[in-house]
Amino acid sequence: MGIKFEEAGHIGYMGHNGGFQFRQISDSEYEYKATIQDFHLNSGGITHGGFIMTLMDSGLGTSVYQSLGGEKKIATISLDVKFVAPSHEGDILFGSAKIIKKTRSMVFVRGELQVEGHVVATGDGIWKILTP
Repeated sequence: MGIKFEEAGHIGYMGHNGGFQFRQISDSEYEYKATIQDFHLNSGGITHGGFIMTLMDSGLGTSVYQSLGGEKKIATISLDVKFVAPSHEGDILFGSAKIIKKTRSMVFVRGELQVEGHVVATGDGIWKILTP
């Protein structure tokens, strides 16, 4: 049956944005998802780029946090997002994250957002570990 998604972003900033669900696939691979709602759309009727970046920051950041055992404070120091295709109200954005490298003070991660197997955005980020 596979690993079930669990609510991850239902409080704080992501809670105001509709939340998201998250699951761990392996020690270095994670998935997350969110359903596009009307308030995620820009004036052109497609998902606002700011929401795409917020979802990717939250999904990749949660992946980094989990990869560190869920006990260390972290902060995004770099997030490079490429917008590839639009998404629309009702679409389910599926995100994947892969931890590329960990050092004592940084974690490097790569991610992708898709709708029904079509890439919507890709991203690379660096997270700073704030607590030893």
